[in-house]
Amino acid sequence: MQARDSARKLWHVPHMPRRTDGAPAKAQRHRSILAALSTDPTVRISALATEFGVSAETVRRDIEELSRQGAVRRTYGGASVVQAALQPELSSRERMAVAERARIGAAAAALVEPGQAVMLDAGSTTTHFARALAARGIAATVLTNNLNAAAELAAAPGGAVRVLLCPGEVSAAERGVYGSETEAFLRRFNADLAVIGASGLTEEGPCEVISRAAWVKRAMLDRAPRRMLLADSGKFGRGLLERVCPLDGLTDLVTEAEPPAGLAAALGRAAVVVSLAGGPT
Repeated sequence: MQARDSARKLWHVPHMPRRTDGAPAKAQRHRSILAALSTDPTVRISALATEFGVSAETVRRDIEELSRQGAVRRTYGGASVVQAALQPELSSRERMAVAERARIGAAAAALVEPGQAVMLDAGSTTTHFARALAARGIAATVLTNNLNAAAELAAAPGGAVRVLLCPGEVSAAERGVYGSETEAFLRRFNADLAVIGASGLTEEGPCEVISRAAWVKRAMLDRAPRRMLLADSGKFGRGLLERVCPLDGLTDLVTEAEPPAGLAAALGRAAVVVSLAGGPT
């Protein structure tokens, strides 16, 4: 009982998807471990096993896999957060919740109308958005600091998408560009829609680990009347270093699962429209 109480003090994961045997799916366990580490520097394997209702050996395998990805460091009896654990490099994030993020990206891309101008943030889910938008083949203009997204969009059939790549300092780890030149460039333009990702989402708003990423997101949100956040349910309740904006700074949230009650109520008060990405067909 004491171990379970201790685990619950570390974090809360709402609506955790579970297999038919009642245990949470591996991808959700990985996101939950990272969420726990973001609020407490160390987590005991025994506490994680108790919370998830799985064996300690299952959690050890989870920790070992996250360690190979560079997201966590093994410690005696558990794991400890490293700087990258709060925001794993893009290459690691791209291997997490792939199906969920692909559905979110496709659902968000379906909301873009022909001829619109879109500002698009750097990140794994926003890259899925770019891939889906390119596949639609509709005419659009996209301003982005996302190197992967720029490549995806430039390959759209018939060159349908005009791509404007932001200037700035290149981050190889994030496959994006950042800095004062990036923000100044964005402020020269008006857009119909800003599409951003985030490291976490709480009742206070979306948040980020990396400040320079938060600054670019704010610049994009300032230039569009429709402001859309793409976030999978693993981000719910994660309050990280820097708040990007209050909830009412958004107009839309696209996700794959219903937000927990407290967050859903806050989104309602802020008049944020929540769109749920459908499952695989």
